[in-house]
Amino acid sequence: MNYRHGYHAGNFTDVVKHVCLVAIILSLQKKTTPFCYLDTHAGTGIYDLFSTEAQKSKEYLNGVEKIIQQPDPPEIVQTYLHSVHHVNSRYSGTKVAALNYYPGSPLLARELLRADDRMIACELHAEEYRTLKNTFANDRQVAVHHTDGFLGLKAFLPPNEKRGFILIDPPYENPDEFTRIAHSLHPALKRFGSGVYAIWYPIKEKPQLERFYRALKTDIEQEILAAELTIFPDLPNHLNGTGLVIINPPWQLDKTLNNLMPWLWNALTINKQGSFRVHYLK
Repeated sequence: MNYRHGYHAGNFTDVVKHVCLVAIILSLQKKTTPFCYLDTHAGTGIYDLFSTEAQKSKEYLNGVEKIIQQPDPPEIVQTYLHSVHHVNSRYSGTKVAALNYYPGSPLLARELLRADDRMIACELHAEEYRTLKNTFANDRQVAVHHTDGFLGLKAFLPPNEKRGFILIDPPYENPDEFTRIAHSLHPALKRFGSGVYAIWYPIKEKPQLERFYRALKTDIEQEILAAELTIFPDLPNHLNGTGLVIINPPWQLDKTLNNLMPWLWNALTINKQGSFRVHYLK
């Protein structure tokens, strides 16, 4: 495994993914019953934006930094930013919440969990697992496992809570990653058919994405919502955008994302390039 997210932390794809994550968690919290959050590819949990890796690319300047500079963000974006600032205050040891750190999906989710909610985080990379383990040391609501996240789908589903949100966010190092995701979802849904599954993916080549959509529609009976945002035109061999497919989306999540995506695109696009859309796979 060569991919290290430290080079990309806080970039525009993180922003879109994490704002959607916040929207899903807030939707689940409309019911009082607890839920389990399973993060299959959790990473380290937190990223130092002044590290050698982050400073080499400074991708966060075209991501979370742009969001911070925007006036009057939507309420869900405000919740996202509050969590980012709270993490920075906690890790910096100061009330001044300067942008020194960026929380990964498990730490961002942990900021939002209620007292009776629970989190399971999987990470295969040994060094990142150790950092993740330290991040959640002595946290009784969080279980961290050194394992392949796709195996975690077999090991940890269904959750005892009977309600769950599963984020599948692999590094896409392997050319067959889309195929592996599609094949892994079918048995996961047999174990836990009512869970909310969100699969993050990069948008590079439209034919590859369309094949992924077809595979999902062929294998999955549940409702599938897709949210896409690009900040560049359809350039070959280029990271043009980012997306999430959400299986069993919570009630009215489609409306929530339809309200969020125009704001996010206006904040993140470069010279008004790219586009956005929220649609069901049919």
